[in-house]
Amino acid sequence: MAEGNWFRRGVREIGRWGAVSAALALAPAGTALAQDDRMTPIAIPAQPDAITLDTGPLPGAKANESWHSQYGSRFARNVTVATLTPFLPDPAKATGAAVVVAPGGGFRTLSMENEGWDVARALAARGVAAFVLKYRLNQTPADMAGFEKSMREMFSGTAARPPRPDPDAAMAALAPQIADSRAAFALIRRRASEWRIDPDRVGMVGFSAGAMLTMATALAGQDAKPAFIGNVYGPIASIKVPADAPPLFVALAADDPFFASSGFGLIESWKAAQRPVEFHLYEQGGHGFGMYPKETTSTGWFDAFANWLTMHGYMKRAS
Repeated sequence: MAEGNWFRRGVREIGRWGAVSAALALAPAGTALAQDDRMTPIAIPAQPDAITLDTGPLPGAKANESWHSQYGSRFARNVTVATLTPFLPDPAKATGAAVVVAPGGGFRTLSMENEGWDVARALAARGVAAFVLKYRLNQTPADMAGFEKSMREMFSGTAARPPRPDPDAAMAALAPQIADSRAAFALIRRRASEWRIDPDRVGMVGFSAGAMLTMATALAGQDAKPAFIGNVYGPIASIKVPADAPPLFVALAADDPFFASSGFGLIESWKAAQRPVEFHLYEQGGHGFGMYPKETTSTGWFDAFANWLTMHGYMKRAS
């Protein structure tokens, strides 16, 4: 696969450290929210607009989908069937552009609210159709106590790190998520007329693990081919960039504990390939800031992303 070393390194980091943005263990500092950091089980919320994708159930899954709340936000885990939820703009404001939104969570959970629905609503308010991808996840303990224990072990400073997975095996393990992403693009383009979308103006933005999935979707050389991509606090190590790589938007906090210390190879690679790239490095924000209100300039990432889309013509109606 064209992702090469960048994707391998990203997979290793996600694999070694577990549910990065799902636990948000490092993200809430400085938020304007005063919510409890405990994980509280909740009922699966009604999702009447969610469309089941045709990728089928996760092979070998034994635990059923469950949800919990933390920091005033909702998270899904043990997702075994992928869905896509449309957030369509007012027809009077619709630009014809669309974005697949991929929440993060270390491929173990999904930050459905902070990195999914809230992002999609903000895009729809700007006239861009947004589709939240609830992709299939690696299984975790079914009970909350078991899940919390596994999280504590992963983030413990004294616990031994899990062995590094074989890179090729790790990439193969993401095949379900990549299949879900491809299915999302196929569905959107198939129903583009119904949703008033230009099939050639469909991009993707992802967060942490979702950013990895976004990059894999764009660079795997398969049929999804996003028109543009956004990498929000995902890995930014160097990569071989194809000649037709889409415009890339990157946002990262300088104090991100996972991906801020490996240099800016991804940006340099895009520049070397003479492909459009925009990079925002925020002084503070940690990991997993998403749409949380915080007293840091990282909260400006969404406006920056919207302005970038405007510069590329995606906020204007197609002629």
